[in-house]
Amino acid sequence: MKMHKILLLAVACTWAMGAAAQWQWIDKDGRKVFSDRPPPQEIPDKSILKQPGGSRPARPAPTAVQAEGATSPAAAPAASAPKPAASTPGGGKDKELEEKKAQAEAAEAAKKKAEDEKIAKAKAENCTRARSAKAAFDAGKPITQANAQGERIFLDGPARAAEAKRIDDIVASDCVR
Repeated sequence: MKMHKILLLAVACTWAMGAAAQWQWIDKDGRKVFSDRPPPQEIPDKSILKQPGGSRPARPAPTAVQAEGATSPAAAPAASAPKPAASTPGGGKDKELEEKKAQAEAAEAAKKKAEDEKIAKAKAENCTRARSAKAAFDAGKPITQANAQGERIFLDGPARAAEAKRIDDIVASDCVR
């Protein structure tokens, strides 16, 4: 029972820490907004009800677009969106991105190669079985199959011809040289 209380306490503390990292403010329409990101610059400091950490840390500095006077609601999300780093010879984020992209492409190529090998192996097995069945048909041996009731029956002329055609089609599709 004691272990359950400790576990419950740990879960409650974890949940409370996540809730502490929330921003809360009143937007221009008078609605309360909860977010894990700071409010747009157009929201005055007096409308901010809660910030992460409980203290009143300064909000991030306005971006160039916002400093020029773009205070429309449509401009705020675009201005706060992270911009890709410029491609520089020294790398940085672009270099990491290129490495991850190359790794993903290599993994995809390896996966495709493994799938192709699996298909080739299955075709080789089908080819081997079809060639041995064709050899039995060509030798004139009597061929039996099980019918729907599980009884063994000998293939007669038309059934034998249909099975021979099916085997020839398998050999043609799976035995590629």
